[in-house]
Amino acid sequence: MSVYLHDIPLSQAQSRLREALQEADLWHVLGVESIPLDENALGRITAEPIWAEISSPHYHASAMDGFALRAISTNGAMPSTPISLFIGSEAQYVDTGDPLPEWANAVIPIENVESLDENGQITKDIRGPKTIRIRAAVAPWSHVRPLGEDIVATQLVLPAGHSLRPADLGAIAASGHQTIRVARKPKVAILPTGTELVPIGSKLKSGDILEYNSLVIAAQIKNMGGEPTRYPITKDNFDSICDAVLEAAQTHDLVLLNAGSSAGAEDFSSKVVEKLGTLLVHGVAVRPGHPVILGVIGKSAEEIASGKIAPRNDIIPIIGVPGYPVSAALTIDIFVESIIAKWLGRPPMELPTETATLTRKIVSPAGDDDFVRVAVGKVGDKLLAAPLSRGAGVITSLVQADGLALIPSGVQGLEAGELVKVRMYRTRTEIEKTIFCIGSHDMTLDLLAQFLAGHNRRLASANVGSQGGLVALRRGEAHMAGSHLLDPSDGTYNISYIRQYMPNMNVKVIALVGRDQGLIVKKGNPKGIKNLEDLINNGQSLKREIQFVNRQRGAGTRVLLDYHMNLRGINPDSILGYTQEEYTHLGVAAAIASGRADCGLGIAAAAQALELDFIPLFQERYDLVIPKQHARSELLSPLYELLTDPGFRGAVSRLMGYDVSVMGRIILED
Repeated sequence: MSVYLHDIPLSQAQSRLREALQEADLWHVLGVESIPLDENALGRITAEPIWAEISSPHYHASAMDGFALRAISTNGAMPSTPISLFIGSEAQYVDTGDPLPEWANAVIPIENVESLDENGQITKDIRGPKTIRIRAAVAPWSHVRPLGEDIVATQLVLPAGHSLRPADLGAIAASGHQTIRVARKPKVAILPTGTELVPIGSKLKSGDILEYNSLVIAAQIKNMGGEPTRYPITKDNFDSICDAVLEAAQTHDLVLLNAGSSAGAEDFSSKVVEKLGTLLVHGVAVRPGHPVILGVIGKSAEEIASGKIAPRNDIIPIIGVPGYPVSAALTIDIFVESIIAKWLGRPPMELPTETATLTRKIVSPAGDDDFVRVAVGKVGDKLLAAPLSRGAGVITSLVQADGLALIPSGVQGLEAGELVKVRMYRTRTEIEKTIFCIGSHDMTLDLLAQFLAGHNRRLASANVGSQGGLVALRRGEAHMAGSHLLDPSDGTYNISYIRQYMPNMNVKVIALVGRDQGLIVKKGNPKGIKNLEDLINNGQSLKREIQFVNRQRGAGTRVLLDYHMNLRGINPDSILGYTQEEYTHLGVAAAIASGRADCGLGIAAAAQALELDFIPLFQERYDLVIPKQHARSELLSPLYELLTDPGFRGAVSRLMGYDVSVMGRIILED
């Protein structure tokens, strides 16, 4: 019986799988192998303790270039009353690392002696003198590495379950080993399924989906210490999927069946698991990753066909991984990492956590553990977490994420300003070098991020619109905001809004670019759109009906549109799609390229990026608004350098519809 839609808590799902593996005697290190001691051992997990077979050093070794001698023979040596020692019977030259003569117990560095010839004169042959003159006594065992200083034979060098680092390899070699006993890498089969999937590099047609989940998953498995195998795409055919799973099960320790885990007509994963073994879980109260499948299957097709129960050593786990990229990646982290860790004998990987303040409200399903991707920045003394896109298919949100905030089951969300625990993908040092920008979207910010990376800075941005950015600055939630808010009363940009939303705050406003705003339309402009008046829906012709896509409330582009519509007496209700909103210029362009809309107001560079046509209507100025306390900080100094950098200005000017002549101009400085 299917258990889908009967979501179980995450901890219960993990327990079911763990108990099934324990029952199958699969909750331990899978195997041990001996490998050569070389650089390829890096990252492998020790399967047994490593004990020193020899001491290091295994003799008394000179720690300096100099002369080995008896410390007692230097007693009384002073600058005014030096002591001379004969080479051979009283002193012997040694290089660093040479063994000491049995009679010696100290080394005096070569720079602390006077080398003399047979006549008692200073000689240039400082390493081969007849005698040496010493003007200071040395203590016993000075400049000597005694036997076992580093490692003593029989001592523990490394415990079992240790991930080998570069220095560890040196210590193992120094302790007398040539091979290492390590845990065998778990073999993991990754099977992508779906008729709509096509390989990377395919020429895409409508309905095709690039199959890259297996690439991401394989990289995750490799990073965890496993050995992944990416299988070719299997089309949506029940028998074909069963055959592929059985084939993979013969030579692997774990099968990951990607896609087909939800409740659609062609989602075969749960049925495959039920036929080949035992379905343990179908549906977990976690987002993203809700439709995950957990089960165990037998390796033998004959046993399955006869209905026999497979012996314990003939069972392997199988996980149905959701098809959406973010769901897939998080499913591997949540369910697979702990299994790989156990099979390798190492502790599970744990991300460091930080407590951060949310920059905006999060709504969360009350019954689910909700993993929210966040950008993290330190503004003043506060660590801030800005929620990113929640879409399970938005793989770039994982690229942009600095961490994951967990909203636990039973909590329906968190308000802006509340504290949240964030599992960090980045180090504290990286976060402290991050410039946090919240506000209006512009494509020059992407270029700015690229150039700042060359100056040891990160730019993390969240697109909430110009007004939202000013509010974020007022609340101390960002270092700067991009803004292009037109004041309809006098045609100026940003200043009046800064005074309204940031009263009594001193700011620095710097012009970044001038840019064209206009209508983005499909290639060839099939509906012949020329101006805003053409967007009016009069209901006379369906062929002429124009579907518009707008920017969100508070966006400078929305303010600009409303201003010019008001000048022309255009009623928003007369525009089909006026309430359909996107949060970025590229979002508007994507809606048009996909056919969801016929046109939208945006910047020329967004049209150029997606090979759409652009009808210029207005010119505007896009500014960076920076509170004074951040404007003076060392963190932002590379930003100012880039505003005059010919390379950066040139890169921006090559984007369609941009004017860099205003770049760097101080608009306001309180």
